[in-house]
Amino acid sequence: MMTTDIPATDEPQAEVRDLKPAIVNGLRLRCPKCGEGKLLHSYVKVNDHCSACQQPFHYQRADDGPAYLTILIVGHLMGFALHIAWVNWRPEPWVLATTMSVVAVVGALALLPRMKGLMIAYQWAKRMHGF
Repeated sequence: MMTTDIPATDEPQAEVRDLKPAIVNGLRLRCPKCGEGKLLHSYVKVNDHCSACQQPFHYQRADDGPAYLTILIVGHLMGFALHIAWVNWRPEPWVLATTMSVVAVVGALALLPRMKGLMIAYQWAKRMHGF
């Protein structure tokens, strides 16, 4: 006969962290906990803590994840855009290359900080790395 012993703890049950609101706040570049304080103080530099609720952010380990997600999303969108533009309009190759390059760079620059916010919010909601 097998028994399972569950150790009794006096710790209160950890609060539940909803993933969806945290992700939305992260995409808005706001604190995943309160949604008020700024997550980043520079283009992709993370604040030490939230200015509104004092949630520390130094636990985050986004590393190369935001860049990977940005390349994945922008690359797929640009592949479809390139195909559609070439099939429908047949622009000159230099026009197509220049246009697609500008759109890809602008898209990547706009998306990168939001992907960093998304990853930090996900880590906070899932209690990863000490959050």
